[in-house]
Amino acid sequence: MASASVTASAYGARDHARAQEGTQVDAMPVLPASSWPAPPEGIAAEDIVWAETVAGGNYTHQVLARGTELRLTDLAGDACAHLLLFSADRPWERLNVADTVKVLWNAYLGAGHLLLSDQGRVLASLVEDGSGRHDSLTGTSTLARNTARYGDGTPQSASPAGRELFKLAALKNGLAPRDLPPSVSFFQGVRIAEDGATEFTGSAGPNTTVTLRAEQDVTVLLANVPHPLDPRPAYTCSNLEVLAYRGEPTAPGDPVWDATPEGRRAFLNTAGHLTARGIA
Repeated sequence: MASASVTASAYGARDHARAQEGTQVDAMPVLPASSWPAPPEGIAAEDIVWAETVAGGNYTHQVLARGTELRLTDLAGDACAHLLLFSADRPWERLNVADTVKVLWNAYLGAGHLLLSDQGRVLASLVEDGSGRHDSLTGTSTLARNTARYGDGTPQSASPAGRELFKLAALKNGLAPRDLPPSVSFFQGVRIAEDGATEFTGSAGPNTTVTLRAEQDVTVLLANVPHPLDPRPAYTCSNLEVLAYRGEPTAPGDPVWDATPEGRRAFLNTAGHLTARGIA
């Protein structure tokens, strides 16, 4: 931290700020994204469009083009990536967790699963899953819950709630708190027991990944905060790696397209919508 004497004047503050250029920390965006030091195998550096490490208790957001693949990595085994998706230019079409679960007859997210809007269209598909510990049932943490549990849940505190961070990400994309539906989360698992109880299964360990594919232009909101059911008394959440790169949307004949009759219909709904708009 700079001393008060260094930043006492506008000139001093400017010089101090400029001196920080090039500083690297564990959690930060990489700009340009193509300078990411370790592109995934088979991905050209120039195809990387978003590269960032999100600290625990922080958030990020981005607009991704149709076909873009989004790879999330739990670096240390304690990340929890809470995700919301919106149609980029039609934000009233957004992730609908109830339809995502109901239409595909499956509450447990994994490879081949589709994230649906309430219009019966696919916002994103889950093409690879190296974790298997996810949740489509609980949603993210709230101000009231975090305040009761950790003493504070405001965005500037040491224990920010997921919904409070989503509000900030939403505002930066022209959205209001009323626009925020329930979210899904990755890397901390939840299962339903035989008696109907909700069981927290935790993490699959460090360096597990999930890859999603945008099936239309989408606005992505991510909050990396502890899962609401995490039993640990301390606010525990480690860094989340976010990497997005150019790709192609799912097409007929792809196993993801044809995995289920309901999924195929959702893809057809999406293709019809985009074709009518002159996009596909």
